Amino acid sequence: GTPGVGKTTLGKELASRAGLSYVNVGELAKEGELYEGFDHEYECPILDEDRVVDELEARMSQGGVVVDYHGCDFFPERWFHVVFVLRTDNSCLYDRLQSRGYTGKKLQDNIQCEIFQTLYEEAVLSYKKEIVHQLPSNTPEDLERNLDQIMQWIEQWMKDNN
Repeated sequence: GTPGVGKTTLGKELASRAGLSYVNVGELAKEGELYEGFDHEYECPILDEDRVVDELEARMSQGGVVVDYHGCDFFPERWFHVVFVLRTDNSCLYDRLQSRGYTGKKLQDNIQCEIFQTLYEEAVLSYKKEIVHQLPSNTPEDLERNLDQIMQWIEQWMKDNN
């Protein structure tokens, strides 16, 4: 999902509840300096996607990993049994991003990304459509519903595959 939709909050809580490991790709990249430059327009480092995949390969092949990142088109399809894209109403997202210090083009482009479902479309083009699901992420109640729904999915997957 777009920055600010609640991926990290959901991902950490889900990993905790389900006994899975959690990887925030942004943090992983920062710790390992997995960058190939700096984007001055957006004031952020440019991810070296190949090095990120290399860094995660062994961990992902073991399974049981919740991966938190806003993009997904560079991850190998074999890594995921399900992909959840969080969606947030624009007014809510605008406030969240503004409170993070997003301004100008960076703020507008992230709002447009959400309006045009850019990351959902990327997920649908990158993985089998039937494993990609959108979840609303506006309120604490949405968070709880999403956690419950994903936990049910995990339990069903465990029954079906073990």
